[in-house]
Amino acid sequence: MSASDNAKLTIVAISDTHTFHDRLAVPGGDVLVHAGDMCDEGSLDELTRARDFLAALPHPHKIVVAGNHDLAFERQPEEARRLFEGFIYLQDESWSIEGVTFYDSPWLPRADDWAFMLPRGEPLAEKWAMIPDDTDVLVTHVPPRGIGDEIGAEPWREGCADLLQRVQEVTPALHIFGHVHRMRGRWRIGPTTFVNANTDEGQDPATVIRHPPDGQ
Repeated sequence: MSASDNAKLTIVAISDTHTFHDRLAVPGGDVLVHAGDMCDEGSLDELTRARDFLAALPHPHKIVVAGNHDLAFERQPEEARRLFEGFIYLQDESWSIEGVTFYDSPWLPRADDWAFMLPRGEPLAEKWAMIPDDTDVLVTHVPPRGIGDEIGAEPWREGCADLLQRVQEVTPALHIFGHVHRMRGRWRIGPTTFVNANTDEGQDPATVIRHPPDGQ
């Protein structure tokens, strides 16, 4: 089934598997999206095992974005990218599938010494400014501020306010992310459907999304 057949594109989204890939039962679909944190410590060995798991899945298109635990993509980028030849690994880049434009970006606010972390404010805003206006499906590792980003007992928000602002400007039909384990879900706000596709180390199932989302 494909968008070119006048049917919706079926997107199967996962994130934050953290090496626990074998716990997951992943349904079929047109596009598989992994929204980051395939690894735990971020080694090439962990990345190889994640690659092998994803390679065995039947989806004809497989899009991967790095998360903060996928350190090899930042520290050993040539070796990491070589492992994912044959996949669609995007880092601040667009890709079109069946006329649908995907854009992926791994960045997130600095909290410790993991990968792809930048200070809040201008450094992150410059990355989000790169998101093209014609993006249909945005994939980031971090949530936008206030949507699927609440952590801890108090309403402390992990998401990025500058990302939210750029999403509101671009208005993609779909924004897929992960990072915050306890907030898996989906929200329709204005023209955009937001999806936290977290699997919480393989304990929660993959999220199946039809694009364009219902009502769009």
